[in-house]
Amino acid sequence: MSGVGEKKAGLYQKLGVKTFGDLLELYPRRYINYNDYCLIEEARPGRICAVKASLVSKSPPVKASGGRVIFKALAGDENGDELVITFFNNQYALSRAFERQEYIFYGKIAENQGGKEILSPYYISAKDKNKIVPVYPLTAGLSSFVVAKDVQHAYRLCAEEIKDCIPQELRLNLDLCHRAFAIKQIHFPDSMQNAQIAKRRLVFEELFTLSLALAKIKNRNTAFSKIKTDKDKRELRAFIKSLPFTLTNGQLGAIRDCFDDISGGKLMNRLIQGDVGSGKTAVAAAAAYCLIKNGWQCAIMAPTEILARQHYETFSKFFAPFGFKCGLLTGSLSAKQKRETLARISSGEVDFVAGTNALIFEGVNFARLGLVITDEQHRFGVRQRTGLALKGQDVHTLVMSATPIPRTLALILYGDLDISLIKELPPGRRKTDTLLIRSGKRARAYSFIRSIIDDGGQAYIVCPLVRESETEGAAQLLSVNKYGEEIAQTELAGYSVGILHGKMKSKEKENIMSRFYSGELSALVSTTVIEVGVDVPNASVMLIENAERFGLSQLHQLRGRIGRGNRKSYCILITDSMNADTVNRLGIVVKTNDGFVLAEEDLKIRGPGDFFGNRQHGLPEFKIADVSADADILALAIESSKKILTDDPDLTQPANLGLAQNVQILISKIAEGGLN
Repeated sequence: MSGVGEKKAGLYQKLGVKTFGDLLELYPRRYINYNDYCLIEEARPGRICAVKASLVSKSPPVKASGGRVIFKALAGDENGDELVITFFNNQYALSRAFERQEYIFYGKIAENQGGKEILSPYYISAKDKNKIVPVYPLTAGLSSFVVAKDVQHAYRLCAEEIKDCIPQELRLNLDLCHRAFAIKQIHFPDSMQNAQIAKRRLVFEELFTLSLALAKIKNRNTAFSKIKTDKDKRELRAFIKSLPFTLTNGQLGAIRDCFDDISGGKLMNRLIQGDVGSGKTAVAAAAAYCLIKNGWQCAIMAPTEILARQHYETFSKFFAPFGFKCGLLTGSLSAKQKRETLARISSGEVDFVAGTNALIFEGVNFARLGLVITDEQHRFGVRQRTGLALKGQDVHTLVMSATPIPRTLALILYGDLDISLIKELPPGRRKTDTLLIRSGKRARAYSFIRSIIDDGGQAYIVCPLVRESETEGAAQLLSVNKYGEEIAQTELAGYSVGILHGKMKSKEKENIMSRFYSGELSALVSTTVIEVGVDVPNASVMLIENAERFGLSQLHQLRGRIGRGNRKSYCILITDSMNADTVNRLGIVVKTNDGFVLAEEDLKIRGPGDFFGNRQHGLPEFKIADVSADADILALAIESSKKILTDDPDLTQPANLGLAQNVQILISKIAEGGLN
């Protein structure tokens, strides 16, 4: 950015800001409203308050334990009440404050030797006319004060260039302010009401543009495909009848959706979304059967080698009665095995291929690829999902996800896909009982785990960290390595215990999981890398340490690793948190096994930003929208995008040209998204 030093520009790049235009779209996270102030007497300990008082004096800095330096000052108000102002390790904090001047201090109130104290407050002069101050997303080295001054500079330079991409007729119909007004008021609001008006406009713009981009991608994907199947369902019924279990209504409905897509000549781009154990694999197998029966090849891509191998074995059993040939392609194959497999794929000898992302590498050529299936969709980016489909022409795509996703979030994450939901579990699937205990009962929990193992079962023990952390608040969290070694010598002495975490090399992880799958290991101490893994039907108990560190959906995904066989299963959550909200949140996991209910609760509590634990779906970060809090605006944006594309599918009308440009930029970003 011109006018910004190299060092500061580097800091801004960490926030995704490279231009003044980007800086104007670095929206405040919240505001400090200094208009809503009180006197010292009215400030209640434990609450965050804005307090109006004059600076009386500053005290010399004091060195405290741990190397901290404490800076204090004393303030008083018109009633004669006093307030201690305290900063930690910040010698510049009071540099802008002068004695006998009146200020408004904003921060948390604490009690201090019978008096009141305000900790690390923000503050402004009581004479300052602008008493609504934005608080921005930050990175180390940038303060909100500095960002605000830079935003002011950027606004002075760019204000006259701010154009409105939303057509005027639509904007007026929806009672949205002009973009120029929104940009000014989101950064420098004259009132909190104007800040809300600006935010509503900018949230709509962001969700509206994204809805249009996803709709155009979806429309592009719904072109007709030359890869068709017979419309006669008799062959499909024969496959369904051959399965060693009865399909649920949800599975049959999803199969019908897939069949209607591919038999009608539509290019299928469909998500099969169902809870853990709902039978999505059988649906994928039915879709693959239809295409293989008509002479096409199919492939499934899984996030781990052991899961790819499991799919290879499962699909081989499904297809054996029909003589279909299956292949496996993973990174651990020997050079000779890889050459032979690639030759069989390119010649068309193999009908169905299971593999990891090795399937998208150069050199993998299909003879007649008709369908690609992606398992655990959220573990792959958009680029990886589409990369496999590019191995053929007009290839059908089916993606599977065992992560229940709230409808509002699904509309964004999978806006380019049609969705089939499987809500019920197959008959006979036993419910997992979930218990919430304190660490004082850990010994009893391990006694129970030993009894399960002695009865022939297996156990998972899940920890949140790989190694002990010195960071504040995390010191007591359990290290997987240390914890695993300790229980192998104490609580589970005499039992075979494996340790698994994400820092291990792929071959090490595969080896440990294979040993657990085969029953060689009785217990597996692991991080959340088991959240997506093989089915181990014999595993019937899971203990999760520091359960408060996980989201509800993640706990549900972890719990889904057990209860996959005939044994009664148990999930034990351990927490020592005394926070009532935390205990109530974990209580929801105890009460319900419905992943969709938990997903809705998780979205309310945590918001969408960290719904998966990390962003791997390829969509750009939201700058201001929150699809949970802004669900009503999202619905309005989707409805508006459908209407405008009905009237102007290519966005070529003069009123839509600015919108078309923004949409195309976003489509390009989505296409480039995904995992590296």
